[in-house]
Amino acid sequence: MSLVVELRQYTLHQGARETLIELFEREFVTGQQAVGITVGGRFRDLDHPDRFVWLRAFPSMPERRRALEAFYGGPVWRAHRDAANATMVDSDDVLLLRGPGFALPLGGREVLATICHPDAATFAAYAARHLGPEHALHRTEHAENDFPQLPVRTGEDVRVWFGPTEPPPWPYQRLRLEPVTP
Repeated sequence: MSLVVELRQYTLHQGARETLIELFEREFVTGQQAVGITVGGRFRDLDHPDRFVWLRAFPSMPERRRALEAFYGGPVWRAHRDAANATMVDSDDVLLLRGPGFALPLGGREVLATICHPDAATFAAYAARHLGPEHALHRTEHAENDFPQLPVRTGEDVRVWFGPTEPPPWPYQRLRLEPVTP
């Protein structure tokens, strides 16, 4: 099943990551789930101590809009938004993707995520050689962001996958992530 997935990378004020993680796990996971949002992996970026990375998924773009309106207009966000926003320098580094989503791995082991800007004509050959279903391959969702209160990156065509692979021959970014375990 192909879902609409947000890969969100938050840059936080120095030393604020654990404060946000505690608040996020205590209030925002169940608060989002209650309105139909699937909250996926949540991670500490091992190379950037002031970055929190997480994913959430929706069945479709209309469901994304409905769920985001419900959450950001609802009591959980209203009660805790000031505390959450006080930890953040930037929350606009968001990729809107289409793919299977990605949950926390069992055992809390390090996860590699690759964000790649491939050549569309040759990516299929690379993927056939190096990526399997376990890599949870995602690609850019080019639909218009119908919840503009939360910006997403536009003008890019990316592929994102999880797990170790041969480095791709195109520009890419590797994230070394430690799962947040409640």
